[in-house]
Amino acid sequence: MYLIEPIKNGKRITDGAIALAMQVYVQQHLFLDDDILFPYYCDPKVEIGKYQNAIVETNQDYLKEHNIPVVRRDTGGGAVYVDSGAVNICYLINDNGVFGDFKRTYQPAIDALHHLGATGVQMSGRNDLVIDGKKVSGAAMTIVNNRVYGGYSLLLDVNYEAMEKVLSPNRKKIESKGIKSVKSRVGTIREHLAKEYQNVTVDQFKDLVVCQLLGIDNIDQAKRYELSDEDWQGIEALADEKYKNWEWNYGNSPQYSYHRDGRFSAGTIDIHLNIEKGRISDSRIYGDFFGKSDVADIENALKGVKMEKEDVFEVLKSFDLTTYFGQVTAEELVDLIFS
Repeated sequence: MYLIEPIKNGKRITDGAIALAMQVYVQQHLFLDDDILFPYYCDPKVEIGKYQNAIVETNQDYLKEHNIPVVRRDTGGGAVYVDSGAVNICYLINDNGVFGDFKRTYQPAIDALHHLGATGVQMSGRNDLVIDGKKVSGAAMTIVNNRVYGGYSLLLDVNYEAMEKVLSPNRKKIESKGIKSVKSRVGTIREHLAKEYQNVTVDQFKDLVVCQLLGIDNIDQAKRYELSDEDWQGIEALADEKYKNWEWNYGNSPQYSYHRDGRFSAGTIDIHLNIEKGRISDSRIYGDFFGKSDVADIENALKGVKMEKEDVFEVLKSFDLTTYFGQVTAEELVDLIFS
């Protein structure tokens, strides 16, 4: 089995979008004479499933405040918060009847963790690993070019605060057609490792697990495929065109609708929005305010605008809102919409 890691010019790349692009690039372009293993850890990101609604699944205010990107993968499943506390083990293997058999693909990981002292690790349900009833790993797989592409996370450490906040949507009253994530009780692996491994870094933990998976004593013994400059050009282009692209990560969100209402000195304003592919497809504004101009002007101007605070603000500030609502500012309306 070949080991492929996100290492460019001797430096490890920890960009989560690049890690995903690397795996997809390998699926599409590299056909080696053996199976492939690509482990990685990365900077904080939220990875959502192909059929999920990015807005419904995440706390957009928290993500922007902490500069955490949303990355949509090509496979299904739920939303997960990923950071450098987790080692992600991905694989590309010949089928041989393994597709859908999570027990078979998980067993090497279970054996590895048991070897490292975490003897309480066991499989739960269809595609999770747990310790004492708390989830420490989740798995997924699909078929690509007649090969099984899959993987699982191993939660060495967990930033519980970040995980809770990023996966707690800050926008209420949302009606969405997207697939929603199922919340689980989450635990960490570190506290269950043998004494000699209690203080390992995430990089050391990654190497320890990989050595067990490959049946080698030292990571230097691994059979590696080194990504070429041409490979990296393709990977970075794919990341820019897709996994770092708003249209893919947000524009592909399923249709949803929601409304906001608030009371201002000018009266009550009630805003209803329909969103398709991340853009406002329709809007209706109601309330008991008094205005000289027709709010249909604003409703029409909002059509086609990205459902992003900055974009909506640019539209609203172009109007003299006092002629529509009385004493209301663009900032106040945007805060209402994105509350």
